[in-house]
Amino acid sequence: MDRDERLSGILLHLTCLPSPYGIGSLGRPAHDFVEYLSRCGSRIWQILPLCVTSYGDSPYQSPSAKGLNYYLIDLDVLRKKGLLSDEECRKEARYEADTRVDYGRLFDTRIPLLKKAFSRFDSHEESFLRFVRKGEYHDFAFFMTLKEMHAFRPWHEWEKPFDRYSSKMEKEIVEKEKERYLFYLWTQYEFLSQFSLLKAHCREKGILLMGDMPLYLSRDSVECYKYPELFRLDERGVPTVVAGCPPDYFSPKGQLWGNPIYDWDRMEKDGYRFFVDRINYSLRFFDILRIDHFRGFSAYYEIPFGREDAVIGRWVKGPGFALFKDLLSYPIVAEDLGQLDEDVYSLLRKTGYPGMKVLEFAFDGNAENDHLPSLSDKNSFTYTGTHDNMPLFGYLSGLSESAREVYARSLEKECEKMGLCYCGKTLSDLAKTTIRLAYASPSMACVIPMQDILLLGEESRMNTPSLLSTRNWSYRAKKTDFNSEGVDFVKACRKEGRRK
Repeated sequence: MDRDERLSGILLHLTCLPSPYGIGSLGRPAHDFVEYLSRCGSRIWQILPLCVTSYGDSPYQSPSAKGLNYYLIDLDVLRKKGLLSDEECRKEARYEADTRVDYGRLFDTRIPLLKKAFSRFDSHEESFLRFVRKGEYHDFAFFMTLKEMHAFRPWHEWEKPFDRYSSKMEKEIVEKEKERYLFYLWTQYEFLSQFSLLKAHCREKGILLMGDMPLYLSRDSVECYKYPELFRLDERGVPTVVAGCPPDYFSPKGQLWGNPIYDWDRMEKDGYRFFVDRINYSLRFFDILRIDHFRGFSAYYEIPFGREDAVIGRWVKGPGFALFKDLLSYPIVAEDLGQLDEDVYSLLRKTGYPGMKVLEFAFDGNAENDHLPSLSDKNSFTYTGTHDNMPLFGYLSGLSESAREVYARSLEKECEKMGLCYCGKTLSDLAKTTIRLAYASPSMACVIPMQDILLLGEESRMNTPSLLSTRNWSYRAKKTDFNSEGVDFVKACRKEGRRK
């Protein structure tokens, strides 16, 4: 990242792209959005983790740190390769108008369809054989084979002897279930093939792809199953403590995420190789990497396993700078939101990574709120909101009259300080002025969720933290959303904010 550039971009995950097949894909939907970004003059496309989703549909709760989401494989690309017929694609192409991704339906229909495509694939192709021999996605394919054998239940619910990993059992499964195992390897092979074309298109258009790496992994993951020594688990594989956030103003019982906590003391002995490898792996896909819950590297909140909320827990010192000392030149953005302390700020200073400023948190009437653009430094990324926030227009709509007046007064003061014309007659005006202010901020980059550019409300929210719901992670955009009105608005904001 060139910190002297003033870049701008749009946040929209691949799953949200319009498609007749019920979910966005790496094919035409993604390439069309690259063209839209190019028309806007935007330089950054930010997406969420690419990993396979599982229970709850969250990309932050995956069965594998490496496994790539096969739902994103484009069916039309498979048709052009002769792996699916026109009729098979037509039968699946009925969901263009759906406003949500139906993960339940995808679970029931997409894997069988991909297996049909794999049955027509020449698995003796030399490039595929080299891919298999390389073994990078072996753990993923082995684990997914076992999960399918057990009706996709979590591994800690499997019967003996499968409920405990052994190298002997692993070898037997790969030999006995070879076709199933090769199928899951092929999904990764095909994903990478399609992704490489998308990445090349981004490069051609001068667009930087920004991705996301979760801090924690799911208990129901191949890492917990095969490498339990990386986590604080008991002899039965049960977590002793799990991750979350303590109670605060917004969440009186805190947030119970339930992810196992790492054994940081053990990881320290090999220089945190597991995490360094994860970061290097992620940067093979992305030009910029956002690391989620960065404050967890300074100190993390642990909750005794079995609790129903996060009220009882404690802060424990994390690995800190030692993990990042050899990664200081990496294009990393730290998600530094939440309850911060001096240790977090010290870690950010030592690494030099830009943090995040979120304008939905800024206009509360506090003149010292560090999310205010006038108080932001250059080494930061400014957002109107993240994938966890209510879309800006919906947020403003939900404010009480008094809170909205505070927001408007604070916003107007910031516009004066930044030399920006204020307009707040309507909710749309307030939202647009907030976006314009984000572009004018001193931050090295400004990234706006697509829902905010479209002035969408609560119905388009991507995620509500700590809530298990089919409304989470399922938002879908429409083709008509990517129109000239949005392009003109983004161009005008870029020009006013003097951003590339």
